[in-house]
Amino acid sequence: MRVPALRLPDVRMTSWQRWVQRPQSLWVRKAFFQIHLWVGIGVGLYVAVISISGSAIVYRRAFPRTVVVADAGRPRMGVEEVEQSVRRAYPAYEVLSVADPQKPDRPDVVVLEGRNERLARLFDPYTGADLGDPRSRLDHVHGWLADLHDNLLAGLTGRIVNGIGSVLVVLLACTGTIIWWPGIKNWRRSITIDRRARFARFNWDLHSAVGFWCSLLVLIWGVSGICLCFPGVLNSLLSSEDRFWITRLHFGRFNAGTEALWTVLGLAPAVLAGTGALMWWNRVLTKVVTKRVQHWRDQRTGAASKGSSKTQP
Repeated sequence: MRVPALRLPDVRMTSWQRWVQRPQSLWVRKAFFQIHLWVGIGVGLYVAVISISGSAIVYRRAFPRTVVVADAGRPRMGVEEVEQSVRRAYPAYEVLSVADPQKPDRPDVVVLEGRNERLARLFDPYTGADLGDPRSRLDHVHGWLADLHDNLLAGLTGRIVNGIGSVLVVLLACTGTIIWWPGIKNWRRSITIDRRARFARFNWDLHSAVGFWCSLLVLIWGVSGICLCFPGVLNSLLSSEDRFWITRLHFGRFNAGTEALWTVLGLAPAVLAGTGALMWWNRVLTKVVTKRVQHWRDQRTGAASKGSSKTQP
């Protein structure tokens, strides 16, 4: 007697059901993963540099030097006498201004302009001596970091490249948000970090969790970065107040609390770049090691088989 074959129910899922339950099997997700991977490899170092420098300049304040001068028993020189001392020290520069401070133990601040640069110097109002730059070393470092963050130390060309980089950051944020979704059964695990896991898993959890919790901020920084790097394109669309508000949003300059928060969370893109690079390196390294181990085993197997064949009569 022939037993009829059992008809199994049709278990084929729609694309939406696959996205909800097993998104890793969708070709669209695989395509977004490749975009995210190769864009991340291409701009990972850029993202890390912009992230760290941006966090460093959230508290963008002036750090002037505190210089005290002594009268040495003589009255302060007038503005014209100070200008004469300045011209003797900098004959190739034009004196733009001499700021006489209110306190008698503070030096005069002189602004000079040359052929290709503008200088600010401190001058002793009692002796006419050049006391150096009014900006402190910390102020110079802060200014260098600001120029790195804004213009990549390359002027207008750097600003344009920075704008292109901001576009790619937006692309990374969007693709990262899409490929983050692990399925309905595993989404809770993808927003937490298992500190007891082995390093590779911990690194994956860190990348996934930081990406989830900071994705909106990264998107905001990318979009506002585009607006700040290409202001001329948006002048007809945004008012000066809008551009000022975008700047405040980019650096979190609303109050002390948001500035502190932006300083800490501003490092998230650098963390994402670092963990992403480690994931890629672990994957590449694993493939290389696996291939070499397999090649070594094949060589040993081949050598053993040749040796056994020679011993046979």
